[in-house]
Amino acid sequence: RFCLPLVLVSLPAMAAGEEIAPALQDSWGDFWLFRFFINAAGYASIVVPGFLLIQYFKRRNYLETGRGICFPVIKSCVFGSEVKSIHQEDGSLPPRSEPTESSTARQVFKLLCCAAGLQASYLTWGVLQERVMTRTYGATETDPGEKFKDSQFLVFMNRILAFTVAGLYCALTKQPRHGAPMYKYSFASLSNILSSWCQYEALKYISFPTQVLAKASKVIPVMMMGKLVSRKSYEYWEYLTAALISVGVSMFLLSSAPNRHVSTVTTFSGVILLAGYIIFDSFTSNWQDALFTYKMSPVQMMFGVNVFSCLFTVGSLLEQGALLESLRFMARHSEFTAHAVLLSVCSACGQLFIFYTINQFGAAVFTIIMTLRQAFAILLSCLIYGHTVTVVGGLGVAVVFMALFLRVYARSRMKKRSKKLPPGESPIQKV
Repeated sequence: RFCLPLVLVSLPAMAAGEEIAPALQDSWGDFWLFRFFINAAGYASIVVPGFLLIQYFKRRNYLETGRGICFPVIKSCVFGSEVKSIHQEDGSLPPRSEPTESSTARQVFKLLCCAAGLQASYLTWGVLQERVMTRTYGATETDPGEKFKDSQFLVFMNRILAFTVAGLYCALTKQPRHGAPMYKYSFASLSNILSSWCQYEALKYISFPTQVLAKASKVIPVMMMGKLVSRKSYEYWEYLTAALISVGVSMFLLSSAPNRHVSTVTTFSGVILLAGYIIFDSFTSNWQDALFTYKMSPVQMMFGVNVFSCLFTVGSLLEQGALLESLRFMARHSEFTAHAVLLSVCSACGQLFIFYTINQFGAAVFTIIMTLRQAFAILLSCLIYGHTVTVVGGLGVAVVFMALFLRVYARSRMKKRSKKLPPGESPIQKV
């Protein structure tokens, strides 16, 4: 009873304790921790009734006693229709065919198209993400303009388009028979939208290069979550590369450049939001990994997760009255509308390129492409938005990417040695 008032009273003091530009912190109501609790309350208003309904149907043994027009829907949402597959790889896309000599040129062309598509989608997405969250719209000589502040609306925009694209793909192509209970997607969906929200919100407090390096370091919490959620074991080289990544990220974060711009300073709030992003995203990938034990394709996974993501975000936005406010902002600033739509298009197309690349060339090639993308993203951000990197920070970046490439090399060598064993390659994970 007394905790909530204390938290609300302390929010302005916590916000004032950081040196944040006035344009980023107009009122205590815009402080990220307050917004986080409000968003979480909106999600809880959907999750709690849903949980109670699921428990009700299970206790009633609805699968045996249920009848009527709603029975197929309730069965699909609560119970599913198939048991888990024996091998986890059964839920992935059909096995990729190894290139033959006669099709080498065609395979090279496909690889170049995949690499170009991934780079174009995610580099554009990164540049637009920083533009939307750190710059003003409608600025004139007399008017400083206004910033868009609702990160949750951007998450909703991304998810509604991804949901549409995945739905059309599933409708137009042959997919495995779906058997997972639909409610199980909600766990990955909730952690996914929270990680995306933290990712957008963090750009108010940190530079984009810092965020990219933090994404690279998520290997460490993914391993920790893997031990906790999936009881996985790891090789010595995985711990070694994780340690190198930690050292490189620490070098970058502890380095200081003279005359750093206010928007590039890493604040305590930025660090907390980055930690939240990494933790939520690590849970998402491991929960999706567990869901792939059901027979499903990655596009079906994309569709199921985004169904709940749309439900959670639109419900929370409507409860807060933020949906109409964001639509008014779009009406006032056509440039923001174009940026938000293009941001969503790049995110949805990038996911499809991920699925196709892994299906055709495997996870190792995909990881190399995405690691290069992260390096290009840092360089592009520094060129466009004027971020500065010291010599120590540059060495830290080099250490991180060296560790990532070492990780890919070691993993490919291990797979070659274990070709005779049953394949155990994990399904798609976000990079």
